[in-house]
Amino acid sequence: MWRHAPLHIALVILLALAVFFLIRVRSAASATVEPSGVSEGHRLAEAWCENCHAVERHVLEMPNEPPSFQAIANQHGITPLSLKVFFRTSHKDMPNLIIGPHQADALASYILSLKNR
Repeated sequence: MWRHAPLHIALVILLALAVFFLIRVRSAASATVEPSGVSEGHRLAEAWCENCHAVERHVLEMPNEPPSFQAIANQHGITPLSLKVFFRTSHKDMPNLIIGPHQADALASYILSLKNR
């Protein structure tokens, strides 16, 4: 009976971690846009992003230019989590900005606020 106790304990811990992870992913994916983060995200977008991206609503995109924030917001499957993952990933034609968690939340909130409803 006691021979399998470590295995059972390991399985319970693994199951608990899996449940915790799924709850965190689900809550992050369903997070909503917070108004306080939108204004902070707009300020950050103007400071860091508008040299390459159109960061305001209804600004026309130019061919062969990076997508506007409104176009990004309207892409299928864009969520706060997907944007924050994108911010932390290096990209060929983008500067490697160091974006803190609060800043990433604010930028994601601002971008998603531009989504056509």
